[in-house]
Amino acid sequence: MDQAHRPQPSSVTADPDNVFPRKLGAVVMRTVLAGAPALQVTHFPDGEGWGITDGGDPNAPEACIATHISHVVDIDPSLVELAAMAPGHVANREQAAGPWIISRFEWAN
Repeated sequence: MDQAHRPQPSSVTADPDNVFPRKLGAVVMRTVLAGAPALQVTHFPDGEGWGITDGGDPNAPEACIATHISHVVDIDPSLVELAAMAPGHVANREQAAGPWIISRFEWAN
């Protein structure tokens, strides 16, 4: 991947107008990029990262890839609703068309 197409560190923040910068990086489950519904979106507490999963185990070998969050938004435009979500929060939903439920995020011990 050449330098021009690499995801930028996610310290590039989303803005309150619900717009993710096109080059904002995220850790995304490969299944979501392949079309599975995004069921969990996390803005990590340090403000330095976003994660998008299908509700499965993102720690499974080869489950995730670093990419631009815009690729997921192109597949599922409903994610723009979460662009202004503050660091330290997670949004969950039960199905693709379901409402997002936002709560505080804490790392599991």
